[in-house]
Amino acid sequence: MQKKAYYIIDFDSTFTQVEALDELARISLKKHPEKESIFQKIEDYTNQAMEGKLSFSESLAQRVKLLEANEDHLKQLIKHLKKKVSISFSRNAEFFKKHADEVLIVSGGFKEFITPVVSQYHIKKENIYANTFVTTGDGKIIDYDHANPLSEEGGKVKLLQHLKLEGELFGIGDGYSDFQLRESGMINKFFAFTENIARQTIIEKADHITPSFDEFLYVNNLPRAISYPKNRILCLVIGEVDAHSIALLKNDGLSIRHKSSFEEKYVKDVGVILLADGEKIEKEQLKDAIKLKTIGYLGNSKNKVDAALCTKMGIVIFDDVKANPRNIDFIPKRMIDFMNTGATYLSSNYPNLQLPKIDKSHRLIHIHKNVPGIMAQINTVFAKHNINIVGQFLMTNTEIGYAITDINTEYDKQLFKALKKIEHTIKFRVLY
Repeated sequence: MQKKAYYIIDFDSTFTQVEALDELARISLKKHPEKESIFQKIEDYTNQAMEGKLSFSESLAQRVKLLEANEDHLKQLIKHLKKKVSISFSRNAEFFKKHADEVLIVSGGFKEFITPVVSQYHIKKENIYANTFVTTGDGKIIDYDHANPLSEEGGKVKLLQHLKLEGELFGIGDGYSDFQLRESGMINKFFAFTENIARQTIIEKADHITPSFDEFLYVNNLPRAISYPKNRILCLVIGEVDAHSIALLKNDGLSIRHKSSFEEKYVKDVGVILLADGEKIEKEQLKDAIKLKTIGYLGNSKNKVDAALCTKMGIVIFDDVKANPRNIDFIPKRMIDFMNTGATYLSSNYPNLQLPKIDKSHRLIHIHKNVPGIMAQINTVFAKHNINIVGQFLMTNTEIGYAITDINTEYDKQLFKALKKIEHTIKFRVLY
């Protein structure tokens, strides 16, 4: 019999993008004349504890002492934190709904602000373990409950020892207290969560580095909103490209390498390329770039990228023939939209298709030669595998057909092999 799995998830800088006590300080000390120096002290105490350089209990005591916060400040903080849930957690809300009994939030933060935030994601209140504030009658925060094991050094270990969970335990977090669970043997694997912050001292100790929650779900073969984590897609930026263009691609979750030329070692693995104006890709390099899905060119790509070959290989090109200065935003955003929704709007070599995103479905892209009967074959494959089609889109030009199908998330993975085997298929991928 398979062991029951439990998912022990940290809150600050993991479930949310920020450290809540740091954010609370910015709210409560907004009008304080020495606010900047106090902010810095609080952030230093936070980082020292997260990196294992200061005991958690000492760090917590010092931070709460500096806060000068009250219940009204807490209300403002909660409203703020609800907008700061980590992107990859937010898009996988369905996972938390399905696994409500197995997900535990274990944090050195405080229930007063954690519970309202994570409860939106179907996480049960009885599965939220955190500290609690002590307040005066008028709502001023003056201390915290020192009897709570989570206020102590090694508090997460003490808590799990008390809970005596039986099964396979996975820990997801960004700090030293999360690693301590692995070090103590209380959990089976520790996943260092780096979507918001990457602490080198913690990364070195992790069983697996997970740049997003999608990555965690992927490696553990668990249900997820997107089929393949974007952090596994290599994006090459070649030449003198504006930092803003690179930031757009990086913020979307792609794994970025910025190089002066298209190095041979990247050719077979690259999924996305952004080229500075004047840069060129050789035909032989293109032929070997079997995973390449899209090229963005910050200028006119004519005579710099073989458009006909790209079309035959299923590579979508976005360029700006007028070399407008706005292309530092425009081209990366077109590439991101293509990678996220399959939209080919304003592509220079593919039929233009704009698409809505459909929730609770997976989107499949099938690029093929424009010959009669292909769509009939695609839909025959879907019928044989009992697939429920949610939506379907097709655009063609004289050479190729670009078909997108949204299907329910439950399906046999053999479906993919069958679609790839259809004659005249150029490229197939699962988008999300």
